[in-house]
Parts: sequence; C-alpha cells; structure tokens
Amino acid sequence: MIKKEYYGITSQTNEVVDKYTLEMGEYSLSVITWGGTITSLIVPDKKGKKGEVTLGYATLKEYEANIPYFGTLVGRYANRIKEGKFSIDGVKYQVPLNDNGLNALHGGSVGFNSKVWSAESEEDEEKATLKLHLFSADGEMGFPGNLNVNVTYVLYKTGTLEIDYKATSDKTTPVNLTNHTYFNLAGKGTILDHTLQLECDGYLPVDDNLIVTGEILGVEGTPFDFREAKAIGRDIEVAGGYDHCFVLTDKDGGLKEFAYVKEPVSGRTMRLYTTMPGVQLYSGNFLNGNDVGRDGKPYHKHSGFCLETQHLPDAVNFPHFPNSLLKPGETYNHKTVIVFNE
Repeated sequence: MIKKEYYGITSQTNEVVDKYTLEMGEYSLSVITWGGTITSLIVPDKKGKKGEVTLGYATLKEYEANIPYFGTLVGRYANRIKEGKFSIDGVKYQVPLNDNGLNALHGGSVGFNSKVWSAESEEDEEKATLKLHLFSADGEMGFPGNLNVNVTYVLYKTGTLEIDYKATSDKTTPVNLTNHTYFNLAGKGTILDHTLQLECDGYLPVDDNLIVTGEILGVEGTPFDFREAKAIGRDIEVAGGYDHCFVLTDKDGGLKEFAYVKEPVSGRTMRLYTTMPGVQLYSGNFLNGNDVGRDGKPYHKHSGFCLETQHLPDAVNFPHFPNSLLKPGETYNHKTVIVFNE
C-alpha cells in the first residue's frame, strides 16, 4: 500500500512538500519530497515487534534546517571537495564553502537535500515504488551542466529496500549521489554495540579538516579493519570516531555485498550491496543533543550510524581515484540494496 499526504510548505520558496508512505508486509518506508528524505523506516525485530530503525525529525521546519542531513538524498557531489575547487579541461570551478568555511560539503550550501523533488508512485503485490526527479541547472552551486537526476526507492514485502540513482548531463560534470540515512537497529541508545562487517580492504585517511589526503591505506592492523565482524564501538576511540571512506575489496563495478550489520538485543540485521567503489562510515560523532528526534528525545553522540555508498571523496581532484566525471551522452548509474533480517 502507498499513502500520499500533505507534509507542509517550505519556508523560503512556498513549495508544497508531500509525504509518501510505502507499506509492504511487515515493513514501512516514509519519504518526503523535501530532499527525497527518508523520514521513517519500520522493521520488525526477532520477535516480530515493529520498530523505527532510523533517526529523524517530527516536522518539515526541522528538516529544512537538518544540519546532520538525516535521511536526505545528497548531491550534486556527496562528501567533501577540498576548498570547493576543481578543474575540468582547464576550466576552474568553485563550489560554495559550507563546511566551516573551508570546504564544499554534500554539494554546497544548497544541495539536493534542500530541494523539493517531483514524485510519482506505483505498486504491485510484491513491491512499492517511489520515483523521484530533480533538475539541477548549469551553474547551480558552481557545477557545470544541466543535470537531470532520477532516484527510485523500491520496498519489497520481503524486507529489501533498493535505491537506484541515475543522472544525465549536457556538460562534463562531477556527480556523486548518496543517501544519508542514520540507522539505529535498536531504535534507541547508541550504536556502539552494533556489530559491523565490511568487505573493504582499504580506507582513505583524512586531515584535521576531514579532507582525504589522496592515499589509500590498507585496513590490516588498524581500527578500520572490519573485515571480520566487530562492535562499532570496539576501536572507535582509537579511530577518533569514524567519518572515513572505505574502499570495497571487490572493484568490478557490479552489484556486490559489502556490509553486514547486526544489533544483538533486537536481533535486527542489515545486509548491504552496492555498485559503487566506496562507502563512508559515519558514527554520529557530531550529534550533541541539539537535535531532537521525532519521539521528543535528543540525539547524542553515536545515536546512529551511516553507510553512504559513493565515489571516493574529492575524486574530481585525484586522477588515481575511480572516475567521478559524467560526460554528455553517458548515464550515471548507482544502485544500493539493503536487505533486512535475512
């Protein structure tokens, strides 16, 4: 079943925002057209009790501020671009510096998370589908090219969520799209006891401003080694909190499994697949109690984690990283699949 309802009007542009709720079997997904944002994801635990597994707000006003990017679609370029600068064919481009005035983060000061997407839905007995579209004009946030973006959420009654991203441009432009949902499979507390396994043999070290250095280091013998399942909190203090991009071991470009997460008390699990070369693990380091959840309770440090599938950060400035440039006539393709309680 799919339900569409009015959610609110944006404060700056007076655009109507709708909420779509996709219900299939024991699972439910809610998405608002503001930022294509996942506002709720209901998943049963090992006893069959349904519960919320994402972080989120209660109102559109809060989502318009949304400094942590709870649940949003992110673009035109996810993660950080150093000093917001890049060049294509000798032409220099500048993206607004919205990361402490130092770097461009998640596409600049008005990214895809702050846009109202058009939407249409369809369903059959096995799945519910929400198709979102956004047009980003040439020069928006300093990026070249008129970009057409299509993101599709598909929820299956078996507990699988597919997110499919496609984009085309009339000029060569960097594109890096992802979803910034924060998960907590317990529905409360911290995520430090969640166990995580990553099929990733490398990670990207960062400087004090969280900009990648261009190195790709092996995870062996470091706090970043999740090749065997371990609690997220086991080495988190040594790592200084996780906000790092991991490089998938399997680099063939096809859809492959890269992560498995389990919460021991609820028994809920996530198995994740992607076509992308990297995944940003973020452990909610900057949550400090200022953001209040939909249940009225504040989110504190490590209340949730993100696994953001993507191109490697700042790849537009590192030729040895996998290519993140989209050329005219090409189609950006990116699929991520999450299977719950498999």
